[in-house]
Amino acid sequence: MIQKQVDAILYEYSYPQIFVLVLVYFVILYLVLAPLFLSVCKFLARKGLLHRITEKEPSKSQIYYEIRHSLLSVFIFGFSGIPIIYLIRTDRITLLADSPLNIITGLLLLTLWNEIHFFIVHRIMHLPFFMKRVHFVHHRSIIPTVYSVYSFHWFEALLLSTVPVTLAPFVPLAPLAIFLFPLVSVLLNYSGHCNFRFGHGKGADWKLFGTYHHQHHSKGRRNYGFASHLLDKLNEKISRKQ
Repeated sequence: MIQKQVDAILYEYSYPQIFVLVLVYFVILYLVLAPLFLSVCKFLARKGLLHRITEKEPSKSQIYYEIRHSLLSVFIFGFSGIPIIYLIRTDRITLLADSPLNIITGLLLLTLWNEIHFFIVHRIMHLPFFMKRVHFVHHRSIIPTVYSVYSFHWFEALLLSTVPVTLAPFVPLAPLAIFLFPLVSVLLNYSGHCNFRFGHGKGADWKLFGTYHHQHHSKGRRNYGFASHLLDKLNEKISRKQ
């Protein structure tokens, strides 16, 4: 039953139907998961497992700004499924069976590629030309929130939506890995924007993930990675050697 539905989406749905399906998917990931994720963070904070990074609450106007721009980004993301489906139907993307191993492997590969892809796009966005005209939208959120995860200028949203389509033509993936990747990605994104962290600011890098991205929002420099600090460290080492 599930496989028949997957096949119908891949080979029978019209492109407008694909757009609506992807659009609804991202709306759910944003409007449903964002408040749910925040509620879980606050619950864990009350249990002493998480700690707020900045005590100051963002203003309501900031939240409205973030939601407004995020919904525009979600609209842009709705188009991201169309080139993938087109490339599948023209045999330019090879699909693997939806086995647990293929799904997990695909998600790991997509997450790894997303880290590289995001770092490159993010560094480009911090060039003066793009910072002034494009990336300033995201940096309006000096104190990041779960609602700022998709708060982008439309052009940046377009660039960030190309993660699967820039990998799938070169690396065979399971359809469900491609479908589930936005969920994995947004959960990591919420972790970096929720204004909570494990511990009090000391410890292993994974504990400081929220701190790193929070500092990037507040200072506007360094910590360009998505879910890892490794590329930032590598970039710093290369810069020191030059």
